[in-house]
Amino acid sequence: MQIDLSGKNAVISGSTKGIGFAIARGLAGCGATVVINGRSQAAVDEGLDTLRAAFPGAEVRGVAEDLGTAEGCAALIAAEPEADILVNNLGIFGPQDFFEIPDAEWTRFYEVNVLSGVRLSRAYLPGMLAKNWGRIIFLSSESALNIPADMIHYGMTKTANLAISRGLAKRASGTGVTVNAVLPGPTLSEGVEEMLREEVEASGLSLEAAGTAFVQENRPSSIIQRPATVEEVAHMVVYVASPLASATTGAALRVDGGVVDSL
Repeated sequence: MQIDLSGKNAVISGSTKGIGFAIARGLAGCGATVVINGRSQAAVDEGLDTLRAAFPGAEVRGVAEDLGTAEGCAALIAAEPEADILVNNLGIFGPQDFFEIPDAEWTRFYEVNVLSGVRLSRAYLPGMLAKNWGRIIFLSSESALNIPADMIHYGMTKTANLAISRGLAKRASGTGVTVNAVLPGPTLSEGVEEMLREEVEASGLSLEAAGTAFVQENRPSSIIQRPATVEEVAHMVVYVASPLASATTGAALRVDGGVVDSL
């Protein structure tokens, strides 16, 4: 089984690091033209340099815009008006007690984690439908199903991703366009590494060992009993973005290491 994405244009939101950048690497490695996005030009330039060094023949571009705003999304769409593959990866998270979350923070999480994907999908889906081929993938989370008590606002946005992706799949019914959600569990991205940094410094544990301890304490239902790597999540996304996944749509595809305890 070989994945060939030659001739496909892929736009990935929030993709200068972490899971998003691993997805960019995976898609570029399969021949897609890749557009990465971050808030700063420096981060975008660094990502492009890394991609070009890894895949000298790949066509890669970047757009520095804050997609947590309507203006940022509009600027990205103006710069890159067409996409065959859209990966709505942009997301923020952070533990905070329910009683300490102000309205403004609920709104910020919704704008970044939900409306960015809504706005980009609304812009790119018509072109996919016109060509009768396309892939839209939302990066949700196991927290969409297993709402964390210390991140209720985050869990809410990830459940919303599932609702939108399922609804859009139905909207594209009978066409060559598929819409799916991928649900990572605890993953050793830069964001999680930053969250674990205090534990690493205090305990002397390696990052991997601290990550494993975190999973075993906070996600004891995990079957793999460790965090995933960003590459493990990206592999699922690349497959779903490919022609090989043509009968997979409206799905919630878990890469959660078995954290969600259901069939």
